Amino acid sequence: MTSVASSATPNAAEGKRRFLWLDCARGIALIAMASYHFLWDLADFGYLEHNYPSTGWPRLYARAIATTFLFLSGFSLYLAHRDGIRWRPFGKRLAMIAGAAVMVTIGTWFAIPHGFIFFGILHAIAAMSVIGLAFLRLPWFINLAIAALVIALPNLYRDAMFDQPWLWWVGLSTKMRLSFDYVPIFPWFGLFLIGIASAPLFLRLSGMRQIASRKTPYSLVAGAFSYLGRHSLVFYLIHQPILISMLYLYSLAAPPGPVEPEAAYIESCETNCQRSRGEAFCRTFCACTLDRLQRRDLLAPLQSGTISSDDSERMTAIAIECTGANP
Repeated sequence: MTSVASSATPNAAEGKRRFLWLDCARGIALIAMASYHFLWDLADFGYLEHNYPSTGWPRLYARAIATTFLFLSGFSLYLAHRDGIRWRPFGKRLAMIAGAAVMVTIGTWFAIPHGFIFFGILHAIAAMSVIGLAFLRLPWFINLAIAALVIALPNLYRDAMFDQPWLWWVGLSTKMRLSFDYVPIFPWFGLFLIGIASAPLFLRLSGMRQIASRKTPYSLVAGAFSYLGRHSLVFYLIHQPILISMLYLYSLAAPPGPVEPEAAYIESCETNCQRSRGEAFCRTFCACTLDRLQRRDLLAPLQSGTISSDDSERMTAIAIECTGANP
């Protein structure tokens, strides 16, 4: 979700002209991301079943969106630095992404402490941008081979050594904390690497350099998408507050039907848990956390959003306890 393609050449204006099509692709992906997040908002407000966004086509839609962002980020990294790493713009952009990632972590820690985002898409892009520098000069076929290994490894190897919280970002743990957006290095760096490997192939194809350097014909739609693509980080940070605010106002006029709090919790918990864990684990985990939340009078504050800092620590402890008790 970064816009590194816009600085692919020393001349910023020329870079924007040459890679306008890439900004358009990123803008389309941003709209797709917002539409998927809106499904979650509808479910959270009670207008859709809680498990709807994580099953069937919405689940595939979400994975396609994440894949697109990581692919484009790797592709853009190569285009921006194929003639040598431009450290100043790279460092500036990295600082912006990392700062935004920290903001997301802090914000979700207070808003959804039981599933706060500790390594989501922004954290992943920041980390992968740094790691990806080591792969820019490798032949494309080697990068593709490494990408295949990165994607396959979590299905072949996991170890309790990675269960420590400071190693959850790796993606090879056997047990971990629930998070509402979790994009670990394994397997997702594989998609980033495929983007890096694809960029030189694209440029080497007959006529592709001319296509890449040709200014995209202006249209209102292309202009709108490219504008979003050039301001992707801002869009990412503000789209959810805007969508949630609009939906909240709508709910005042047309509130959803009532839902039993226990059923609502189980549906929401299992839906979010299954983003990173199996169905059997999530069923046991959510039943365990529901029981402990009820016994400690934390379910109502959690669902009403009136939890205190002490409540947040107690809920974190419950999540860790139930993870450890789940075989």
